[in-house]
Amino acid sequence: MEAIPDIEAASLRSDRFRLEREGDWRRLEAIVTALEKGRVRRIADEDLMELPVLYRKTASSLAVARETSLDAATLAYLEALVRRAWFQVYGPRVGLAGWARRFFTGGWSASVRALWLDICIALFVMVAGTVVGWLLVAQDDNWYYALVGGMDGGRGPSATREQLLETLEPTASAQGLGAFAAYLFSNNAGVCILAFALGFAFGVPTLMLLVHNMALLGAMLYVFDQQGLVWPFAAWLSVHGTTELFAILLSGAAGLHIGRSMVFPGTRTVMASAAEAGRRAAQVMAGCVIMLVIAGLLEGFVRQLVGTAETRATIGGIMLGLWLAYFLLVRPRAGAGAEGAP
Repeated sequence: MEAIPDIEAASLRSDRFRLEREGDWRRLEAIVTALEKGRVRRIADEDLMELPVLYRKTASSLAVARETSLDAATLAYLEALVRRAWFQVYGPRVGLAGWARRFFTGGWSASVRALWLDICIALFVMVAGTVVGWLLVAQDDNWYYALVGGMDGGRGPSATREQLLETLEPTASAQGLGAFAAYLFSNNAGVCILAFALGFAFGVPTLMLLVHNMALLGAMLYVFDQQGLVWPFAAWLSVHGTTELFAILLSGAAGLHIGRSMVFPGTRTVMASAAEAGRRAAQVMAGCVIMLVIAGLLEGFVRQLVGTAETRATIGGIMLGLWLAYFLLVRPRAGAGAEGAP
């Protein structure tokens, strides 16, 4: 018979606990509901200021409720309310559509412009790597095979002019080009991700990777130049190259940005400096993935179907102009800001 008083006492404690705190719970619920419905203007400034405090109070109430084994209905209510409030206090402020709109209307370009010094360094290294590749093969043809390996596609130093021209000819049919485009995207994405990831080793491996990849290009340019075909080859390459090489440039710059922030953290700790640089560089890398998708489509379809060097060069030039115009001219709206921008 003693169980009945115990049950009554527990029920009394539960009722008292709820009555003492229910006002804060209801107030928090009203604020969260208004935020979820997008009715921010209907919320008083005082309530918005109190939102984090009310959230912490309710989370504390939930912890107490769990420890004291209050009734299941109260526990379920508090758990649901705390989850909803957490997303409003700490969760993302915009949905996927809002993030994409902010990203493409200035967030990405602002992050790229913030890396201007790293882009200049990466560009210098890439040009130097191209020159190194050219000079090495000019001294010894064996360097060509050391750099290019099995990826020459019949474009080696021993190839005749006719053989080299044949490798630049368009494909008569688009059959199978989809799989080819997917392969090219996968390969290029691997290079970009590696260039970015190696930045955590203070940027040195990133520089070496950029030199190696561009030395390969320099070696091939030399081979085509020896047969008087450097212009057709450059035009053939430009269709996708202006987009692909731009993406590799930005990926390398993103990696260098992280490495440079670790070497020169300023007044912050190394980890804090690297974390801030990482957020900015990650946004740049998200855009690089989009560029690589476009480059894969251009390389897998357009380049294979377009025949004349002039048309190929025009397409490549237009793509380069579009990228430069976007990165230089598109800026975030006032007050919008850019994630990770300084």
